[in-house]
Formats: sequence, C-alpha cells, structure tokens
Amino acid sequence: MKAYLRSARIAPKKANIIAMMVRGMRVDAALSALSKTNKKGARMVEELVKSAVANAQHNDKQKAGNLMIKTIIVNQGTAYRRGVPMARGRMRMMNKFMSHITLALGIADGVHAEAQAKKEVKAAAKKPATTKKPASQATKTPVKETNTSSTQPVTATSEVQAEPVVSDGSSPS
Repeated sequence: MKAYLRSARIAPKKANIIAMMVRGMRVDAALSALSKTNKKGARMVEELVKSAVANAQHNDKQKAGNLMIKTIIVNQGTAYRRGVPMARGRMRMMNKFMSHITLALGIADGVHAEAQAKKEVKAAAKKPATTKKPASQATKTPVKETNTSSTQPVTATSEVQAEPVVSDGSSPS
C-alpha cells in the first residue's frame, strides 16, 4: 500500500508543508483537504494519494474508507543547476531542487478497534467467564524461623521495621 513520486519538480520545503498537512489523516479527509488547497504541491500529493489508494484496492483488496495516511516522506532529489547573469560576464548559480515523495497507507485505528471488539464479543459468548481471586486478597501468614544463636523463635513478616537511629551529637560528614 505504497506509492512513490520520484524527481517531482517542486522544492522539498514546499512539498513538506503539504505533507505535514495530510500526515495521519484518513484518506477521504485528506483528499477533500487537498482538493481545497490552492498549491502546486497539493495537486501532486493528491494524485499520489489516489495512486496509493488504487494500489491498495487492486493489490491488497482494501476498502478506501478504511485507509489512512500512515507515513508521507519528502526527500530532496537532484537539483537543476541554472545560472543568472551578473555584471562583468559572471554567472550567479541557482539550484532548482526536485523532490522524492514516498507515501504509505495503513488501516485506520478505528477499524482495528471495531474488529477487535467484535472478536472479543464472539469469544465471550463462546466460553463462560471464570473468576479468580485477586492477589491482593490473598492471606498473609507469618513464617516462623528459628535463630540458631538464641533460643527464642523469630517471626518474619512481609513488613520491614526500621532500626532506630542513634545520634552521638556529631554532625554527619
């Protein structure tokens, strides 16, 4: 679900403005926004989106309503090197940049969420729900250990008691 536009005769800065406008949008919203935009780059990106949608429909059997623009990348291509005459027979160089635009479509998140919800409902209908006791409700039992140096039993619990701090009156260093 990709489409490429190589060596488009538009500067990458100008094409990137249009790319930022439609990045992450659903295809139908992007096409309507591009058709209302009065820019040369908008016409190029609009044709590229239509081409990517046609690729998705023909090759991957996707519906156009489920698609969104996942990524659109504008890179700098080669530059036409032109010159403007200056005084004393010199020439000021001008670079007319071209762009490479790569567009990838993806399935919209809402479509995945709806399909996942339907699967969960079907799975819940097939098997009965089982309840488990949460770990926080488990009973805590003290563990008895014997100390080899003394004769009194010691009980260990999950709580840790802090030892009292003894101060000798000097400042800590």
